[in-house]
Amino acid sequence: MDLLTAVTISMLPVSRARACAVFKELRETDPAAGADAVLDGLGMPSSSHRDVIAHATDAANKALEDARPAGMLPIPWFDSRYCPLLTCIPDPPPVLWCRGDVSTLGMPVVAIVGSRAATPYALDVGTRLAAELAGRGLVVASGLARGVDSSAHRGALEAGGRTIAVLGSGLNRVYPPEHEGLAEAIAQSGLMVSELGPDGAPLPEHFPLRNRIISGISLAVIVVEASEKSGSLITARCALEQGRDVMAVPGSVLTGRNRGSHSLLKDGAKMVEVADDVLEELGWPAVRTTMEPSRHRQASDPLLACMDEGEAYGLDALVEATGLPAARLLTRLMELELAGRVRHDGGRFLRNRG
Repeated sequence: MDLLTAVTISMLPVSRARACAVFKELRETDPAAGADAVLDGLGMPSSSHRDVIAHATDAANKALEDARPAGMLPIPWFDSRYCPLLTCIPDPPPVLWCRGDVSTLGMPVVAIVGSRAATPYALDVGTRLAAELAGRGLVVASGLARGVDSSAHRGALEAGGRTIAVLGSGLNRVYPPEHEGLAEAIAQSGLMVSELGPDGAPLPEHFPLRNRIISGISLAVIVVEASEKSGSLITARCALEQGRDVMAVPGSVLTGRNRGSHSLLKDGAKMVEVADDVLEELGWPAVRTTMEPSRHRQASDPLLACMDEGEAYGLDALVEATGLPAARLLTRLMELELAGRVRHDGGRFLRNRG
């Protein structure tokens, strides 16, 4: 499969969530499967394939043309720079449109999400947590929304760290528009990401789908100030379905602003007050400032012991072999990839030689 084919699949005028799921199912058995196979998997009559694919191909060519002058880079799923954790979710986007430092996709990421109409307390917590996590070498992801999301991005930037903004619109159409300056700052020292083409509109249905990417690129999701109907709970639910850690910051019980967050805590989410709480849950000592494992830990690592050199393993197979929870396993795989001991290929993980 080439880049144009991957972009064409992403432009098919069908249910995006279902198309991405079919796309993953197909590529696990036939990495070369194209738009025809996706439409077959969606049950679309073959008689209509030609016109649908022609329309999508035209849209794909236009998107690629528009991306170049805007400094955007489309990263298809088969590119080694595609986020390895994202390949493991049930419905990864065929293409990620990126603006900024694409290498950020390969770094350890923690997401911070929360209320758009945030209280000063929530804004302060989002900023402080993001700054602390960035200071410990983690990338902070969020959705560029008003409130907690923007405070998290700003906290990471102010600490001199990196942040990833995942948009529910195309990168040429920053939403909300008042965050264009923030988006530019993120692109300069982090990464802007969307699964939509450059001019994708910020439609309401795009944002819940955007949330699965925020959790999908992250090792954990931290919820700050969420009511019972908060959109950040969608991100938390996606994280649970993807096997990621879910954490929450406690807040006041005098209003309904924190009922969603407190519900997560009652259901077993880790309570977070400072960055060290996050590192502890991820299994990283709070004093460690680098993600590279020690030589001793590598030599005796139970995960590496379950992997034969050059053999590809899916996440489910490694969970079964090691007995580790998926979230903890993803954390360890990320550490080993950063150390050069493991690499990913199309949603599977391989142990490198040596």
